Amino acid sequence: MPALCRDCMETFDAGRRCPACRGPRVTAHDELFTLSIAHMDCDAFYAAVEKRENADLADKPVIIGGGRRGVVSTACYIARIRGVRSAMPMFKALELCPDAVVLRPRMDLYAEVSRAIRAMMTDLTPAVEPLSLDEAFLDLTGTARLHGAPPAVLLARMVRRMEAELGVSGSIGLSHNKFLAKLASDLDKPRGFSVIGTAETEDFLADRPVGMIWGVGAAGQAALEAQGIRSFADLRRWDRKELHAAFGSMGERLWHLARGQDSRRVSPNAPVKSISNETTFAEDIADRDLLDGHLWRLAEKVADRAKAKALGGAVVTLKLKRSDHRSLTRRVTLREPTQIADRIYRTARGLLDQVTVPGPFRLIGVGLSSLRPAAESDLSPDLLDPDAARRARAEHATDAIRRRFGDGAILKGRSLR
Repeated sequence: MPALCRDCMETFDAGRRCPACRGPRVTAHDELFTLSIAHMDCDAFYAAVEKRENADLADKPVIIGGGRRGVVSTACYIARIRGVRSAMPMFKALELCPDAVVLRPRMDLYAEVSRAIRAMMTDLTPAVEPLSLDEAFLDLTGTARLHGAPPAVLLARMVRRMEAELGVSGSIGLSHNKFLAKLASDLDKPRGFSVIGTAETEDFLADRPVGMIWGVGAAGQAALEAQGIRSFADLRRWDRKELHAAFGSMGERLWHLARGQDSRRVSPNAPVKSISNETTFAEDIADRDLLDGHLWRLAEKVADRAKAKALGGAVVTLKLKRSDHRSLTRRVTLREPTQIADRIYRTARGLLDQVTVPGPFRLIGVGLSSLRPAAESDLSPDLLDPDAARRARAEHATDAIRRRFGDGAILKGRSLR
């Protein structure tokens, strides 16, 4: 059975230890050197970057997130051992791990490290499909001749390089399609390397819970369990037409995934579907003037991201979460796409004015969707608001000043509320 030592990169016939360096980090599989679809997922990425930046944090539990009223963005593995998980309310995380060091996310820093990781990926193949800052699919089909090594070796070299040069580790899933590669990358974290081969696919999946299917959340899992579907084997017993009748288009996808089938290609230029930003308050807020200040800051952040990606959006969404965690969502479609913060803000403010629920609210968010190229945005003057064009010109001038002198060079008064 082909085997690879992930410490020294030696390849050999399977054994429990590497014959060259005696290291135990050995990956062995019959199809190890023939599979080429991979998913790389960094290990506790935000926390790993923070520990790299501050050596004093190395042996401490670290949580990245907001204040006590916020949620956990990620946690290092020391904190995870205590039960802390992503998306957990911060107060609950601190009950489980009261000695944790809590840090606010530094997205600019994480994005910088992410770009360096992306460059390492594109050194191997142009077929890289990012899913977020810390994970991506790679298609290494046909790269062995170019690099003189099979995909498995190239991937092991890449994660070793990430650790050496960036101080960030990652786990690899290697298989024959995207669904299985992503599933595999989560099997042996951190610093894992898992393989799901073609021959073993159906047997491997049979007893696994359907909750492992990417995109099936708690509500979807409950709906499946209500039909007696708990495992992939249960799902496989359903006829294709029955699944479609019970679950619509999702049923068709489930039929294929139950058999480990996924025809999606790794798409380097997968389009961004939406841009959004939200904030969770330290204390619930009902005051509309205070909400207005948050609304402007969120609109600015969404607009900045849209401008950075050369996109505009035709749908503006307002999200509010009440103190009982119930969510309210309002959206409106504009006559044409926009990337102007002023217009996003004024549209979202109009949606807020339509909300009759008095609050208080624990979270507010703004989103932009139905995205189009920037060249198609903000083309027509707003006849109902003759000052809109003047404000847009002022915003572009402000953007130019900030690019030269920094984000704090100019602030609007409403952003200080």
